[in-house]
This record gives sequence, structure tokens and C-alpha cells, in this order.
Amino acid sequence: MTMLATRSARAVAVAAVSVAAVLSAAPSASAVTKLTHSQATAKLSAAGITWSSSGNCSNRNVSTCTSFDQINSTTIDGIITLKRSSGCAINATGGTEVGHSSGTYSHWNGYKIDISLYSCVGSYITRTFPYAGTRGDGAPMYKSGAGNIYAKESNHWDILYYNCGGC
Repeated sequence: MTMLATRSARAVAVAAVSVAAVLSAAPSASAVTKLTHSQATAKLSAAGITWSSSGNCSNRNVSTCTSFDQINSTTIDGIITLKRSSGCAINATGGTEVGHSSGTYSHWNGYKIDISLYSCVGSYITRTFPYAGTRGDGAPMYKSGAGNIYAKESNHWDILYYNCGGC
């Protein structure tokens, strides 16, 4: 083997070891952390976020209740980030209870939360996040840099947190 070939082989070996070291040091994907209703409401309350239910209940299996049972921790972290970033009052009106659309990134699976249409938070969303088109049901959507979707429905904001975005 020539000296140049030896150096080239050595460089390739060093590069392979470096890539392997980076890959083994990278964090592994972990399962989504789910919260109980009481854990979620404690976090919301500590952040100054209120919640309400048209049925005055929190049973996940009743559509008129507002339940946060099995909500993703990143969804709660995301709404807390929205509260802190906007400085606005936020009232959560929908969580993981039945009665919402199904799908992987659904309320039931813990990725979505509904909030009241307060003017302060609405102005913040539409001013801060770019318009992302109209959803199939006609709701205008705004998309954060983290990829989260804020859809303005007739009587609330329907927010999809793929991740908490900035948490």
C-alpha cells in the first residue's frame, strides 16, 4: 500500500469512528409522556391558565366534559409557553375527552387542546405565526416555527402541538 493510500484509509477510519461517536451520543427517541387530569390541571393552574367545562365535569368519556387525562406533557408545556410568550389570559375548554375528530394527532391521543377565543391571545397568534391556509372545515390555520398548528374555529382555538415548541 502506498503512503497516500494508507493516509486515505486512516482518514476514512477516523471519520467512521467520529460519526459512530456522534450517533451513539445522540439522545434516543422516547415515548410521549402522558399526564393524568390532576397533573395537567396542577401545571395549568401553576402557570395561571384556567380551564372550564360546559358540563362542569372532567370525565374523558363524556363529550360535554373537559378532560386532560392522557394529554401529552408537551401539549401542556406548549399552552404554558403560549401563555408566557403572549402575556394573555388563557382558558382551556377542550382536552382529551370524546367528541373530537379522530386521528393520530388528535385530542384523544393528547396532541390537541382547545382554548377560548380571547382577543389578546387571538391577536398574538395571528400576529406571531404565519397564516398556513384553511383547514378542510374552513378554519384558518397559523403555523409556528416549531410546526404546531393554531386553527381558529367558530368558538375556540383548536391547537395541535406536535411538540411544545420552545420548551
